[in-house]
Amino acid sequence: MMTTLERLLNGEFIHPSTWFGVIFYALVFLTSAWVGLRSLRLALAQLEGSFLDRTSVGFLRRMGGALIWVLAVILYANVIPELHAFGTALLAGASVASVLVGLAAQSTLGNMIAGLSLLMYRPFQIGDSVQLTVPVGVQTGTIEDLTLGYTVIKTQANQEIVVPNSVMASQAIIKLA
Repeated sequence: MMTTLERLLNGEFIHPSTWFGVIFYALVFLTSAWVGLRSLRLALAQLEGSFLDRTSVGFLRRMGGALIWVLAVILYANVIPELHAFGTALLAGASVASVLVGLAAQSTLGNMIAGLSLLMYRPFQIGDSVQLTVPVGVQTGTIEDLTLGYTVIKTQANQEIVVPNSVMASQAIIKLA
């Protein structure tokens, strides 16, 4: 008969099929997810202000956090033998959900990706005077706000033009001096 120390050294206690192993791996994945979240928050805090604005940081923090937790749950379910079928179903469900969300929100996601691109490459900034073509013709104005989904331009006639970022990223915009 093996002693407790021998079983511990052989790794039998932390085998995923034992209760101790289930708890041990749960703690490992929870700790890993927590460390991942802290690392993400610290990295985004470093980028805030110099490279990304508060809107981008908040969006990336929420999306990254959700992704970290989903990955932790799926990986944990695939490590524990009793949950393996559940983990596989979660992975398949996440795949189907991501395809459906991507198709349903194609224009919104396109605007968000274009917004991130505009925030990263900064072809123009808040306060810049620009000239662009809108459905009513050529308009000149000042960039008032730049979010993930749209850009707000105030014209010389004090009108606000709200332009989706996918349009801002795909057309030629004249930056005035």
